[in-house]
This record gives sequence, structure tokens and C-alpha cells, in this order.
Amino acid sequence: MGKITYFTKKQIGEELHSFSVEGENLHDVIMAKRKLSFPNITQCGICGCTKLDLGAHVTDEDKYTYTYIRCLNPQCKATLNFGQQKKDTDVFYLRTKDDGQGNKIFDWKPYDGA
Repeated sequence: MGKITYFTKKQIGEELHSFSVEGENLHDVIMAKRKLSFPNITQCGICGCTKLDLGAHVTDEDKYTYTYIRCLNPQCKATLNFGQQKKDTDVFYLRTKDDGQGNKIFDWKPYDGA
């Protein structure tokens, strides 16, 4: 049959990001799509702003890679980091924390000025 390409979209703030995944068959394509295992994020978890940026960088000193969502509100600049599965480094998810009542919520980090 050849390669199958599947297109999927994720909303980050006001932007709709398009991703394509490929596989040898339908099962491979759906499994590849699941590696983008994060929901749409429409607003900042700290200030509620809908202007968000999907970004990434590599640190100079230790070469760690980071993928994140950053709030573009200049008074906020909070970030929500993606985690990366160790077993399959192609799997990304948004970091969560316990809200103190046994519920998982996204782990938005306020800007620390650094």
C-alpha cells in the first residue's frame, strides 16, 4: 500500500497548529498520532490570556531540550512544559501536578524573571 499520511491539528492559544504523521498502515498512523498526546490549550493557566506561543530550545551547557507553551502577556509570561517519555522519546505530554484534592491539573509555572 505504501505510506499513509494523517493530518491532525492542535490549538495552542489562538493558533491552530497542523501536524502530519506517517505510517505503513492505519494502525501505525493512529499510533504515531497518539504520540502528540496533549489536548488543545486555549488559555494561560495563570492569567487566562489566549495569546500563547508554542516554543522549544536547547540549553547551551548541558544540551537538554525543552518544548513548552509560553504566555505572551508581558505581565505574566508563564510557561507550561512538555514532558517527554523516556521509553519512547517521540511521545510528548503536558506536565501536570496534583491540585491538593487528588485532581491532576496542568503545571503552569509563573515567570521567575530569569
